[in-house]
Amino acid sequence: MKISYNWLKDFIQTDRTPEELSGILTDIGLEVESLETVQSLPGGLEGLVIGEVKTCAQHPNADRLKVTTVDIGAALPLPIVCGAPNVAAGQRVVVATVGTTVYPTSGEAFKINKSKIRGEVSEGMICAEDEIGLGTSHDGILVLAADAPIGMAAKDYFGVHDDYVFEIGLTPNRADAASHLGVARDVAAYLRNGYHLPDILAFTPGSGEALSVSVEDADACPRYSSVTISGVQVGESPRWLKDRLTAIGVRPINNVVDVTNYVLHELGQPLHAFDASKLSGSKVVVRAARPGESFVTLDGVERTLNEADLMICDAENPLCIAGVFGGIHSGVTDKTTEVFLESAYFHPVSVRKTSKRHGLKTDASFRFERGTDPNITVFALKRAALLIAEVSGGYVSTAISDHYPKPIPPFTFDVRYTAVQRLIGEAIPETEIKAIIEALGITILSETDDVLNVQVPPYKVDVSREVDIIEEVLRIYGYNRIEIKRQIKASLNTSPKPDKEVVQNQLADLLVGNGFREILSNSLTKMDYMDDADSAVRILNPLSADLEVMRQNLMFSVLDAIAYNQKRKQTDLKLFEFGYTYHLQPEGYLETQHLALAIAGKQWPQQWNQASKAVSFYHIKAAVDALLRRLNITGLRDADVPGSHYQYGLAYERAGKTLVSFGAVNPALVKKADVDGEIFYADFDWELVLKAIRKNKITYQEVPKFPAVRRDLSLLIDENVTFAKLREIAERSERKLLKRVNVFDVYKGDRLPEGKKSYALQFVLQDEEKTLNDKQIDAIVKKLIYNFEKETGAEVRS
Repeated sequence: MKISYNWLKDFIQTDRTPEELSGILTDIGLEVESLETVQSLPGGLEGLVIGEVKTCAQHPNADRLKVTTVDIGAALPLPIVCGAPNVAAGQRVVVATVGTTVYPTSGEAFKINKSKIRGEVSEGMICAEDEIGLGTSHDGILVLAADAPIGMAAKDYFGVHDDYVFEIGLTPNRADAASHLGVARDVAAYLRNGYHLPDILAFTPGSGEALSVSVEDADACPRYSSVTISGVQVGESPRWLKDRLTAIGVRPINNVVDVTNYVLHELGQPLHAFDASKLSGSKVVVRAARPGESFVTLDGVERTLNEADLMICDAENPLCIAGVFGGIHSGVTDKTTEVFLESAYFHPVSVRKTSKRHGLKTDASFRFERGTDPNITVFALKRAALLIAEVSGGYVSTAISDHYPKPIPPFTFDVRYTAVQRLIGEAIPETEIKAIIEALGITILSETDDVLNVQVPPYKVDVSREVDIIEEVLRIYGYNRIEIKRQIKASLNTSPKPDKEVVQNQLADLLVGNGFREILSNSLTKMDYMDDADSAVRILNPLSADLEVMRQNLMFSVLDAIAYNQKRKQTDLKLFEFGYTYHLQPEGYLETQHLALAIAGKQWPQQWNQASKAVSFYHIKAAVDALLRRLNITGLRDADVPGSHYQYGLAYERAGKTLVSFGAVNPALVKKADVDGEIFYADFDWELVLKAIRKNKITYQEVPKFPAVRRDLSLLIDENVTFAKLREIAERSERKLLKRVNVFDVYKGDRLPEGKKSYALQFVLQDEEKTLNDKQIDAIVKKLIYNFEKETGAEVRS
């Protein structure tokens, strides 16, 4: 939500700077996420001054140019060469002085320099309105009133001032602060200097006959207020109105619609303007939609209505989805001369359901579905009617119609001083507590020694209990004023071992240090990405077809992230995510945490001295092995990769369960996710990882004093014999001195018998207590060869 600093000062008197006010807003619970300087005109007319043309003569060397002298209040008048046909002595004009950057209505900004034009010195520019962004006319220079003060800054003359816009992260419970008035109420409560509302004393009801209003569904529409403004001339809004709206990111449309938007953001009360001439039967009916009834909204979409949708209708047809969106046939146009203006209070639940049902989110529905102020509808109506009359030349032609059969009562309950002190944890003076409560617009009906009986206005929808009042008191008193006690009570440490957050951060640091980037994706996904539709956890009220189920794996979340980056020319990717998967089982819902890794593209950026190669299976395997080494997880067994997610790959099992699976993603899944190229993916079962390291202990081992020895063997083996099998045999054959086994060459070719392959294996041997001799080494090698031959039928190649 955006709040204008200048607009806010219409409600409160304060000399606090925007930066100071930003801190105050954050302290009282309206967190300012950003503070931006906004200029109503680009450049803010800086460097432009009001001047008087003292002399004007024909340029000696150019028929279409004039040589002028202009008094801008300096010691000497400025010589300026001007090409405007209407320039003349005695005029008051706008002058851009040397060094000023000028921002025209269209085109690029340019800087004014001292120059010679056809031999005559020119020290500035006399401006046309389009040259300084004040309009579109370029017929000649802008001639001001004869009493325009010489030397006055143009920004002051035209009332152009910088504004500052707060971007506030409004929490869903603070519907009361969804306007400049709402924010002003909080600031005034903090500053204790009060606030004032816009002046509506000039409102005078007309004597014309008002349209008949019938509210058939008073539960969904407890209050409906309206008035008619006649003699309206729809057109462009005045500059002040457009400036206010554009400062907070609202696009001006026309003077009538702009006023309704202005009052919405000013007071928090949504309004809707109808072209009164398009209302058949001179009647307005607030009713539920009829079964199968259709309606074309302002965006041109024909929508089939639900019986629970509340509609604003005339005697024959629906005009507007109440509190959500207007209709295309009843809106204000350039031909509108009479406006029927609506200001209502709609039940939040009714608006929320309708908004979600039709997928329509508007500024009005945002406020209605959180709860607006039922007691401000008439005030807002008067404010808007006066403004529409002012900016459109119209007049209020009827009295206000106000249907409010069952007024919404305020919240009334007790607040105990002892409860305030206990929950806040600090002894706030009772006078301070009372002052804060009253400053927030809450009435104290009665008081005893410990109890205040309070009445909370209905616009504070989140303040209905004692604890809510305590939160309000603390918010205004200041969280930062609550002292943190030095004495901290000791307690037993019940944190789990290992602490999964610590482990997760350690692995995240390792991955980031190796070039990976962490992603956070939505747990909601689409049904096409489900492994098993029967166990899918479905959303009862999905926001869209792409967010209708809870994900069953992280693979498609990662693939979507890769697709997003590839479409933006980011193709070399190394990503990881910690996230949860969800399954529906007969005994209930199952939530499981996983760690996913993915790599795609090239190994490194393109370089002039080294060709970049594509990533491969062994790069994802290296990342997986590095994580397992960091966690000191051993005793893993190689297995086939499970499921159909991989084209090829490998899995590591521990105690019969798959700890991690990794490999090349199935091309069909890559295509489904709209991803290009080969993707390598790894999936850790995080719960099994934590169990595997639960009993891990880090021990220190001295660096060996004695050298290691390497021996190589070349073996001819059957094609179905894996390196994992050979490594397992070797580690079983020599448990003490064999430190490492590696394969450094694989050969398959015509010179080998059919069904055979050649592995070159490296064995590293080391005794940590003495130097190995040849006799010991040869004995170990012979044992290795014997076991290879016996268990796999291997032949040693010379």
